[in-house]
Amino acid sequence: MPDDDTYRQLISLLDTSSVDYRLIDHEPEGATDTVSALRGHPVSQAAKCIVLRVKVDRRTTRHVLAVVPGNRRVDLDAVRTLFAARYVGFSDAETAQRLARAVPGSVLPFSFDPDLELVADPDVVAQPRLYFNAARLDRSLVISGPAYAELARPRVAHIASPAPA
Repeated sequence: MPDDDTYRQLISLLDTSSVDYRLIDHEPEGATDTVSALRGHPVSQAAKCIVLRVKVDRRTTRHVLAVVPGNRRVDLDAVRTLFAARYVGFSDAETAQRLARAVPGSVLPFSFDPDLELVADPDVVAQPRLYFNAARLDRSLVISGPAYAELARPRVAHIASPAPA
C-alpha cells in the first residue's frame, strides 16, 4: 500500500536524522479540526497540506504542496504571485494522491516526489509543536517547526490567509 510505504519512508527519515518526534495513535480521521481535537492541541498547531496545480504559462504546469497552519486557508493569490503563474487551483484527487503518496486527509508536509514542490508558510516552521497525520489516518506525528523545516527543506513563503482574529 503506497501510504504504508510513505509512512515507513517518513519514520526512516526521522530516525536517521535523530530528530525528536512523537507518534500519536487516534481514531481514523483526516479533517484538520476533528483530528486536532482527537490529538488534543489547538488547530493552529496542525499542518494543513494541500496539493495545488500551478499553471505558470500555457505549456508549463507545476504541482505544489502548500503547507499552512490548520486554522487558516491557502491563499491562492499569494501562491500565484509567488510562482508568477497565470492560474493556481486545487489539484484533482487522483493527482494529489499520486504525488503526495498518501490518501486525502493524511498528506504529509514533506514531499518524496521530485514533481511536487514543497512550500510552507512561515507560521508553520515557527511552531514549537507541529502536528500532522503521518501518511495514515489513524496515526499522527508531532515535531518542532524548526526541526520540520530542517528535514523537509520547504521553500518558506507567506501563502496562508490572514490569521483569524
